[in-house]
Amino acid sequence: MSKSEKEASAVNTVAVNGGGKSDETGLSDLRHADDVLLAELGYKAEFKREFSLLETVAFAFSIMGVVASVSSTFSFPLVSGGHVGMVFGWLIPSLFVFTIAASMAELTSSMPTSAGLYYFSAKLAPPKWSALASWITGWANVTGQVTLVCSIDFTCAQMITTAIAVGSDGAVTLGAGPTYGILWAILISHGIVCSAATNILARLNLAYVLINVGTTIAAITALLVCSGNKGTRVSTKDAFTMFENNTGWANSGWAFMLAFTAPMWTLTGYDSAAHISEEVAGAAKAAPIAILVGVGATASLGWLLFISASFATYSVSDLLTTTLPLPMGQLFLNNLGKEGMLAIWSLIIIVQYVTGAAQGVDASRVVFAFARDNALPGSRWWKQINRYTLTPVNGVWLVMVMAGICGLLGFSATALSSLAGASVIGLYTSYATPIFLRITSGRNKLVPGPFSLGRWYLPIGIVAVAWVVFIIVVLLFPAASAVTANDMNYAVVLVMAVFIFAGISWIVSARHWFTGPISNVDKGDSLATYNEKQARMQNDEHAY
Repeated sequence: MSKSEKEASAVNTVAVNGGGKSDETGLSDLRHADDVLLAELGYKAEFKREFSLLETVAFAFSIMGVVASVSSTFSFPLVSGGHVGMVFGWLIPSLFVFTIAASMAELTSSMPTSAGLYYFSAKLAPPKWSALASWITGWANVTGQVTLVCSIDFTCAQMITTAIAVGSDGAVTLGAGPTYGILWAILISHGIVCSAATNILARLNLAYVLINVGTTIAAITALLVCSGNKGTRVSTKDAFTMFENNTGWANSGWAFMLAFTAPMWTLTGYDSAAHISEEVAGAAKAAPIAILVGVGATASLGWLLFISASFATYSVSDLLTTTLPLPMGQLFLNNLGKEGMLAIWSLIIIVQYVTGAAQGVDASRVVFAFARDNALPGSRWWKQINRYTLTPVNGVWLVMVMAGICGLLGFSATALSSLAGASVIGLYTSYATPIFLRITSGRNKLVPGPFSLGRWYLPIGIVAVAWVVFIIVVLLFPAASAVTANDMNYAVVLVMAVFIFAGISWIVSARHWFTGPISNVDKGDSLATYNEKQARMQNDEHAY
């Protein structure tokens, strides 16, 4: 069946009851149309579609946690450019990321399934290479998802230790061991939250976005107002043009580009809208809107926050020599005082915590989808849906355990840059692969959904892929020119370990049995039979 026939089928399904129905009935029909389209893509509906358009947008935005992410990665632009690193080190990558988001939105609108990126790659690659493209994309995405959970929760632990240090006036400074223990406590609590039913997760995201936006605006205002009151605000010229290279790299242009780590780490996870699309009503429209709005809002608010931080940074060297785990904590302390800093920092900790919770949901859906196609060791466990919550609880806990193992990097001096680099490289490799296939072998294969780039898909896709290739090279380098075993960038170790495992697995075994996405809908069923099965499943759900 062609895509136009799918859409006609979905519309006819909704229209069969006529007009004048209640909103609830209309929503039920919309969800049913989504499930019919999902069946055409090869999968049976196993989730409840509880995410509305607003909640889907909130999810995609919350997963990037702008104020907490900026606070976590503030050290990168400080070292790599100072004021210029803060302002333009954020703006430039944000513009390029939007091309990636636009390309991904088009793909998601055409194929709204939790399998997401590796499904796109399988359908757009030449038949001979379809399974391999899907395998590479899937493993890259899983790697990025798990390390992103770890990096978010690790920085949340660092934020807590920063608050403890400030609250005790430096008397209590927790090292790597206690920080790792806090990381595990956060991961376990996130495992509990992420195991909840879809309707609970959907409602929680509305609260997440309010906390996120409110705290970001409060931080921007506080930095600008308090720095002005204390007379420590720098001039507009200095805030936008003062450049300081503290990396040790002789080439200032190269040093500046290392500041791109901050926005690239923050602007990740927006593929979450694709991965929860089987839980979204009207997914073909809602998911691409969520991707574009989430990236646009995060990039805009993040830039404003970095501009305010640039104005409030009287001395870059003072922030770089702080004894606090995160320099952003020192910036707030300098401008707001102890009480003010602890107040805003407490809110930022909450934002980082809920960001980690949202990312945990996203990662678990990726693990579930990849296991559903039997691509993970122990897939039969990880693809199970809990009969009570109708969510992949086993997949949730696999993500948390793997993130805890990755957290062992917290005992190195460059834990954040290593985890951030690994998550960005893994995720953006998985983003770029289907986009590359879209502009090459898949030019005539994609049947557009409600959101389409039209003829602009080609130039936008070329820019997107070129940017990913460039930024991956940048992220493999250490922040400083002189490197020891303690301050090495271990991103390459994490990423290569996974790719070597995936590569050997493919050569030795997977190429003989992995064929890409596997349909779990009985091909012998008519559409009417499928609809009857769906109705029975929904009735069974109501019985629990």
